[in-house]
Amino acid sequence: MQNGRLPLVGLLLSGFLHASADAQELTHGFADSDGVKIHYVSAGKGPLLVMIHGFPDYWYSWRKQIPELARHYQVVAIDQRGYNKSDHPKGVDSYRMDKLTGDVRAVIRHFEQDSAVIVGHDWGGAVAWTFAMQYPEMTDRLVILNLPHLHGLQRELATNPDQQKASAYARFFQTPEAAKTLTAEGLTFWVKDEDAKAKYVEAFRRSSFEGMLNYYKANYPREPYQQPEGKPVKVKCPVLLIHGLKDTALLPGALSGTWNWVEKDLTLVTLPNAGHFVQQDEAETVTRTMAGWLSDRR
Repeated sequence: MQNGRLPLVGLLLSGFLHASADAQELTHGFADSDGVKIHYVSAGKGPLLVMIHGFPDYWYSWRKQIPELARHYQVVAIDQRGYNKSDHPKGVDSYRMDKLTGDVRAVIRHFEQDSAVIVGHDWGGAVAWTFAMQYPEMTDRLVILNLPHLHGLQRELATNPDQQKASAYARFFQTPEAAKTLTAEGLTFWVKDEDAKAKYVEAFRRSSFEGMLNYYKANYPREPYQQPEGKPVKVKCPVLLIHGLKDTALLPGALSGTWNWVEKDLTLVTLPNAGHFVQQDEAETVTRTMAGWLSDRR
């Protein structure tokens, strides 16, 4: 009888891991970040877990992970400023890193919590790394997807010609006219699911292309690239770092040395068949990895 149940259990688990936030009741709301409204969706109950998307994306990027994580956490997935239903403040300075980490802080305070698990991908990963260094007392654990530690990325930009070539898009995004070349449809080039693509087009039409590129203008290193000076403040909480090795923009060489910038345990998971949007390319593996790692540290 036990053997007869195993396939059913496996099917139920597989079906749950494939569940999407589309099929789950979500609460929408806004947090105030010094006058900037930050839109979020929330699901589940428990300790707070904040998810931060990258470029070009919005909260929906986490739709495959939210149902599983919401079993044990109050999951809050935000639209970063400039994106979708969050406010689109004007000016490059409105997108400085201190403003972006301030948005995360405001979201945590909005839910009347002192700290949270912080999860970030791409630019959301840059915000998450910086938040953990800036607000260690507010960061319980850190999960980063396809964004090497900023110290490692800056080192690679200064020393690795392959990373310099891979970052040509970022140099273009730093030019004044770059936003005029973007379209909502064009920004969905990476979305494989047709139903999801339609949602992305709608979200990008609500977004600010100038705001999106201000992340690069305000925060991405500029030529001539230079080696980072000194040592960064060490991240004081456990870190899970997941990286799809087919990422053509953020090369894996920047991962080397990450252990020098983390005070506690670092878990590095590389997925050879996943690209930059690893949480969608290998959604089930990423979800299982995150849930398992977090469970071991509850």
